[in-house]
Amino acid sequence: MEVSGTQLGLAVLGIVLLIVGLIVGYRYYLHSKADGLKEKHSGDQGSSKLAARVKYPEVNAFNLSGPLFKFGLATALGLTLLALSWTQYEKPVYIPDDALLLDEEIEIEPPRTAEPPPPPPPPPPPVIEEVPEEEILEEEEPEFMDQSVEEETIIDEPEPVVEEAPPPPPPPPPPEPGVEEIFKVVEQMPRFPGCEDIGGSNQEKYDCAQKEMLNYIYKNVKYPAIARENGIQGRVVVQFVVEKDGTITDARVVRDIGAGCGEEALRVVNSMNSMPQKWTPGKQRGKAVRVQFTLPVSFKLQ
Repeated sequence: MEVSGTQLGLAVLGIVLLIVGLIVGYRYYLHSKADGLKEKHSGDQGSSKLAARVKYPEVNAFNLSGPLFKFGLATALGLTLLALSWTQYEKPVYIPDDALLLDEEIEIEPPRTAEPPPPPPPPPPPVIEEVPEEEILEEEEPEFMDQSVEEETIIDEPEPVVEEAPPPPPPPPPPEPGVEEIFKVVEQMPRFPGCEDIGGSNQEKYDCAQKEMLNYIYKNVKYPAIARENGIQGRVVVQFVVEKDGTITDARVVRDIGAGCGEEALRVVNSMNSMPQKWTPGKQRGKAVRVQFTLPVSFKLQ
C-alpha cells in the first residue's frame, strides 16, 4: 500500500479530531449524569472500604478503561501502518537527450574596441609635363661585347648557392610565477561527486558522474520568467576551471541566449561549491592538475 504525504496528513488529522471528539463527548455525558448524585448517595455507607472507593458508580470513568485501551492500541497500530506506508514521490527531472552535445567549437567573442580612424585620402595623380625637344639627349648606342667561347677558353664553375636554414622558432615564454597551467584534456578528466564509491573502471565512473551532474543541473535550474514569457529557448554554454582540490573557479558564460538564462546557468554552476562533496580533480601522469570544463545547459519549453 502506498500513501502520499497528503493522505497521511489527512489521516492523522482525522484520528486527532476523533480522539478530541470522544473526550469532549464523554465529558459531556459524565456531566449530564452527575446532577443529583450527591443527594442520591448522601446516606449510603459502603459495606467495605473497597466498595466505598468509588463514590459515584454511575460516573466511574474506569468503567471504559478496557475499550479505551483497545482503541489506543488500534490507533497506534493504524498510525504505524500509515507511517510505514508513506511514500514520498520525487519530481521527475527532465534531461534533454543531447544535453552534453556541442554543435560547434566554442569561440570567445573578442571585446569590441573603438573603430580605427578612416584612412587618409589618396594622393592626387601626378601631372604630366611636356619636355621640350632641346632637352632630349641623344641616346648612346649600346656597346656589344664578344661572348664567343673557344676551345682554349677556361670557364670557371660557379660556386653553388647555399641556402641558409631559417632560424628556429623562439621558445615559449616561461609561465608566470605562481600561475599554474590550465589543461583542457588530461588523462583522467574531472568527475562530479557521487560515483567514486562504485566499482568499475575510470570510464564507468566518468559516465556515472556525467549522469549525476546532469541530474543536479536540471534539478536545480529554474527557467527564467522573462524567457518563458517571451518563448526564448536554446543552449547556454558555461566554462569553468576545476581546481586541484575540486573547487569551481573562473566560471563564465561563453554563449548566452539572453533573458536571464546565462545568469541562471552560472548560478547553478557556482552552487556546486556548496555541495557536501567536491569534484574529483583531473589528473595528468598521476598528479592532480587544473582542468577547464565546458558545460552546455539547454533551456527548452515544455
